Amino acid sequence: MNVVVDLQSVSVRRGPKTILRKITWRVESGERWVLLGANGAGKTTLLQVMAARMHPSEGTATILGNQLGRVDVFGLRPRIGLASAALTDRFPRTEVALDVVRTALSGSTGRWRESYDEAETERALRLLEEFGVKDVAARPFGTLSTGEKTRVQIARALMTDPELLLLDEPGAGLDLGGRERLVAALAELASDPNRPAL
Repeated sequence: MNVVVDLQSVSVRRGPKTILRKITWRVESGERWVLLGANGAGKTTLLQVMAARMHPSEGTATILGNQLGRVDVFGLRPRIGLASAALTDRFPRTEVALDVVRTALSGSTGRWRESYDEAETERALRLLEEFGVKDVAARPFGTLSTGEKTRVQIARALMTDPELLLLDEPGAGLDLGGRERLVAALAELASDPNRPAL
């Protein structure tokens, strides 16, 4: 197995506050992890480091064989699938759901001058269908329910066929039915040996 995440004594500070303190953790390809903790414990911060969206204040974070601080994160990020409430507000409210998924190919959160070929569009539509939201493909992201936004983000996270998949509180804000559908989809995703470390 390959090591996809190697955190060595990672700490994150914001001003005088220490959010993470000396975290050491290794994740190998094919592994499935669940991270539990109270609100404010630093789970989202830890996932932001693993997603190459935040650098540690101390220690080393090596993601997919690349040490943060010594790699172009814009080349690394498309290899990491991320679905997080922290990303939700970064998508333009008027961006249609299909484009939210397709922009994963450029690692951006909004479509500017990119164009997508038929195969890329078909893949995005298949992923939206896999998570039960193909019917919202043409709707603006800002008009979707919390559950629809979450499922669109998970489809987006898989768009680049990532080597590492990070889901930050994917069930937050979902009603009981939405949570059940999501849990079933995630169970299928986790049981597939061809899917990335999760």
